[in-house]
Amino acid sequence: MLKNLTLDTTAEKNINTWLKGRYDEETKTAIQKLIDDNNANQLTDSFYKNLEFGTGGMRGEIGVGSNRMNKYTVGAATQGLANYLNKTFPDQEIKVAIAHDSRNFSPEFARVAADILSANGITVYLYKELRPTPQLSFTVRHLGCQSGIVITASHNPREYNGYKVYWVDGSQVVSPHDKNIVAEVNAITNIKDIKFKGVKKRIKMIGEAVDKAYLKAVKSICVNPRMIKRQSDLNIVFSSIHGTGITMVPKALAQLGFTNVNIVEEQATPDGNFPTVVYPNPEEHEAMNLALQKAKALNADLVIATDPDADRVGMAVKDPKGEWQLLNGNQAASLIIYYLLKAWKKAKKLTGKEFVAKTIVTTDLIDEMAAKAGVNCYNTLTGFKYIAQVIRELEGEQTFIGGGEESYGYLIGDKVRDKDAIASCAMIAELTAFAKDQGISLFDFLAEMYQKNGFYYEGLISLTKKGKTGAEEIQQMMVDFRTNPPKSIAGSKVIRMDDYKALTSTDLKTGETTAIAAGKLGIEASNVLQFFTVDGTKFTCRPSGTEPKIKFYIGVRANLKKKDEFDATLVALKEKVKSIQTELNLV
Repeated sequence: MLKNLTLDTTAEKNINTWLKGRYDEETKTAIQKLIDDNNANQLTDSFYKNLEFGTGGMRGEIGVGSNRMNKYTVGAATQGLANYLNKTFPDQEIKVAIAHDSRNFSPEFARVAADILSANGITVYLYKELRPTPQLSFTVRHLGCQSGIVITASHNPREYNGYKVYWVDGSQVVSPHDKNIVAEVNAITNIKDIKFKGVKKRIKMIGEAVDKAYLKAVKSICVNPRMIKRQSDLNIVFSSIHGTGITMVPKALAQLGFTNVNIVEEQATPDGNFPTVVYPNPEEHEAMNLALQKAKALNADLVIATDPDADRVGMAVKDPKGEWQLLNGNQAASLIIYYLLKAWKKAKKLTGKEFVAKTIVTTDLIDEMAAKAGVNCYNTLTGFKYIAQVIRELEGEQTFIGGGEESYGYLIGDKVRDKDAIASCAMIAELTAFAKDQGISLFDFLAEMYQKNGFYYEGLISLTKKGKTGAEEIQQMMVDFRTNPPKSIAGSKVIRMDDYKALTSTDLKTGETTAIAAGKLGIEASNVLQFFTVDGTKFTCRPSGTEPKIKFYIGVRANLKKKDEFDATLVALKEKVKSIQTELNLV
């Protein structure tokens, strides 16, 4: 069957296994068509390895094959999870909640997972319709589940789908459970080991009651309901970019009292083909175009948009020239924290036992504002599961106000344990209403934040280095920065180097090294380097754990004396980031 094709040895072995094994005829027919079409490239990519189940789950293109998202790779992942759950929670009823987004095959994959779990003696709570990822996080805790699954590929292109696993506290799995689940999934080497035949009585459909409980939790984060009542006609434009946000964001805004929410209808219907965009990602200007056009036509006060599984949110503000400007993740996170600290202080809710949290690659402006407010700011490794870990470890001792990461994910309050675009949209609307209530624009509010705390600007350089040589090049870059750290950056002396792989912090003036404690809140050994300069510049190097990429984060700072110097200061900061990129040869 494969005699006319030249294929990778592993790919050929896997193809034969699928053609001869207990796979359905539709799958075998699809494989045979690729063979008949002499499609060696696609066959190789589909079968040359098993789709990797990493520490948070898996993600890949949809299709037939061991390296694709399909019911068999979803089945192996679910069987491995079921095996681990049964070993971890013996002699008790195990419950798992499952949700899915709007992507192609998401409902089918969710049902496959539900069937397999039920066949393994596990009670399943399954959403019958698409729901946001943060709502699944809430549901795990609300229904007392030991685990949760979301079928989503977040904001990846339409060809992709994915599978994320949550633990008993509603956060994505962390050590040791993440690695233990991976081991169980990798142990599934034969399709015969997967129990596909579901047990109907163990699968319970999640109804409207949990929707209402989640919306109530979102409403509870509101700090200033009287002010919202005064500004109830705030002109908001919202897009769900064909995803799950449409199910909850309009309801969340309505229950807070916002009456003038204008939905981008062209993007309101959930659709896994994402027909109006190339990438369904609110970080991309192209994905926000329709919302920005509507905002301009309606002279709106605010633009917000959520990604397909509604854990990330993008926003835009109108500058003094009347032009709409997209805010990056650092700016949005900072604005949310700036408002929350201000509102909590005014409401006399700050007792000295509150905290915010962010990742180490997110703007230090948040640290600055928290320090001024007398609020702890905890920095974690990249990944919202580490922020959730901080919340879990401090539960009962300190109160979580909010937090975020530069990649457009934010969380307010502790009812959810993952980034939550529904709650974030609600809070962004509230802070915009607050600004309007003060007689200023959202842009003015942003400028006020920078004037009081410093104008922080962050740039991200992501370099793709494919293949074996690319991996070696990335490794060598890290070795070079680690063994020969820059003495200065943009003319400012480097005074400290933090090495998260060695878990050490080195004072480069004295040579003194201190330990970064492993097991500290949200910290474990990771191949990340950070350099700090006298003038407040921060430079971070971080290879991706899942892609052939290395990322460099550059954070710079200046003072903003007057609002009308905003543009000039921003231009200067952007130029500084570019000069650092050239200086450090980040190409």
